[in-house]
Amino acid sequence: DQVRAAGINLRVNIMPGGSYWDVWNTTPFGLTEWNHRPLGVQVLNLAYRTGAPWNETGYANPEFDRLLDQALTILDAKERSKVVLKLEKILQDDAVMVQPFWLNSYSAVNKRVKNVVLHPSFEHDFNKVWIDA
Repeated sequence: DQVRAAGINLRVNIMPGGSYWDVWNTTPFGLTEWNHRPLGVQVLNLAYRTGAPWNETGYANPEFDRLLDQALTILDAKERSKVVLKLEKILQDDAVMVQPFWLNSYSAVNKRVKNVVLHPSFEHDFNKVWIDA
């Protein structure tokens, strides 16, 4: 009902994972949740590089690929972010995808457990975690 006012006819087809993954990159429109990666360029390389297996939009842009190659060679995070900014601008200008939401991450621990840090990819590092007696 929310999109009907904008003239968009939408039929939601909620599918079991096994069925969805058989057709996920051949459907005209789909919704896929991506998990966090340590570096933003990793997601860009998986999702938007020309011909990448997970490029579900079929996006292809030689300038984007060239800048992505450049970003992947830059070790300094501040310098790399300058190139990533250009990559993000290209994706925005080309209107490759819609970012409809951001997922919140939650974790529950006993109040005696201290210094637990929730990581966006749900990985746990217990090196600095302790339990109060």
